[in-house]
Amino acid sequence: MKVSASAGVVSTYVARPAPSSGETGLLVGLAIAGLGLGVVLGLPLVDGTVHEINAPGGWTLFLGSVTGLVGTYFALVMVFLASRLPMLERALGRGGVMAWHKNLSILAISFILAHAVLTTMAYAEIAKTGFTHELGVLINTYPDMITAFIALGLMLLIGLVSLPWLRQRLSRENWWLLHLLIYVALVLSFAHELALGPSFVNHPIAQWVWAVAWIGAGGAILTYRIFVPMLRSMRHELRVAAVEPQANGVTRILLTGQYLEDLRLQGGQFFEWRFLTRGRWWQAHPFSVVERQEDTLRLMVKPVGDFSSNLAKLKVGARVWFEGPYGNFTVGQRARDRALLIAGGIGVTAIRGLLEDLPRESRPAVVLRVTAKTDVVLLDELERLANERNGKVYILSGDRTEVDLRTIAGNIKDYRSRDIFISGSPGFVEAVRDVFVQLGVKRRQLHAEPYSI
Repeated sequence: MKVSASAGVVSTYVARPAPSSGETGLLVGLAIAGLGLGVVLGLPLVDGTVHEINAPGGWTLFLGSVTGLVGTYFALVMVFLASRLPMLERALGRGGVMAWHKNLSILAISFILAHAVLTTMAYAEIAKTGFTHELGVLINTYPDMITAFIALGLMLLIGLVSLPWLRQRLSRENWWLLHLLIYVALVLSFAHELALGPSFVNHPIAQWVWAVAWIGAGGAILTYRIFVPMLRSMRHELRVAAVEPQANGVTRILLTGQYLEDLRLQGGQFFEWRFLTRGRWWQAHPFSVVERQEDTLRLMVKPVGDFSSNLAKLKVGARVWFEGPYGNFTVGQRARDRALLIAGGIGVTAIRGLLEDLPRESRPAVVLRVTAKTDVVLLDELERLANERNGKVYILSGDRTEVDLRTIAGNIKDYRSRDIFISGSPGFVEAVRDVFVQLGVKRRQLHAEPYSI
């Protein structure tokens, strides 16, 4: 990838570099998040009394309060993770951010569900009634309780459609629209928290801090998901310059614009692209930049869903908005002289950009995993770039049930002394990573970019 010298490529590495600004930011973020969790856990203790806890239903009500606070706090952190904060994107990469987001969403929904069950059980114990009877009393008597239960229902729906077996049966577009309901759920539940939360009722300082935290999360979403991408897209004025069908259904898309050298793009990174045409303007999808040359960006898109399949019908001149660049799948992750680059399918697009950023003397080994040799994309370019760096390209072809991924290690004898970069589908990335871990490679040598539309 022809990028400016600011990419900071260093030719020789003898030790892991000092912590980057991204790593420092991550440590600061973890410290803040940990402090916030400590405060949230402490609020019910400060608010309650021993007499209240030992009263009938007291312990159950206490646990209900704790689970509610922790669950909503996890939801707050989850929103910050979804906001594309540059600090987190640099430190964790998109894959890391989304992994944290996914895990926290499971915890948030579980704790909030536990809060609803425990609180209802506590009030039923206090009133000496049944669970279902008390549930009806709570919904019909207490303020904002109906909206709170609607919010809980929306959260459970989102959790259900995110289960792997159901997620695979939904198009990305439909899943994304359903996923947006989480913001509706959080807005609906906010008034309930302040109106009935024991740690907030008659505690104006706690209410103020909680409100400021959620305003900050909402502001981060608006800033980094809407305003910054909008302003940058208007400045760079990207448009579709060419749409060219390639072999195996892959589409080559050229974009032209202005001031592209200011994008700070590194090989291996990607953007979220939004093509402003009928039926496409409302959704953004991630595609790696294969190459940047002066005022042109090149994308290679494989048809894996409705959106990507229809991009072959894009009209020249269509305007394009974008978010990014995202990902830390770059040469900046290297700590060794040599690298092993492994691509599965269309994951080759990220590998191609990263390969171009490697130093000339880096002797890279590039492994392309495909079902058939005719499926290889960008082979000529990869071989040229590898040869210029005294490296070599290997093609590992065959049905997935027939090919043993350990073959990769068999071809590259010195894999233990290389940084290993893996790009492809989530399943492929995880399988290759597991192989090398089993072979004794240290996890800090493995750098991955799951390619998921």
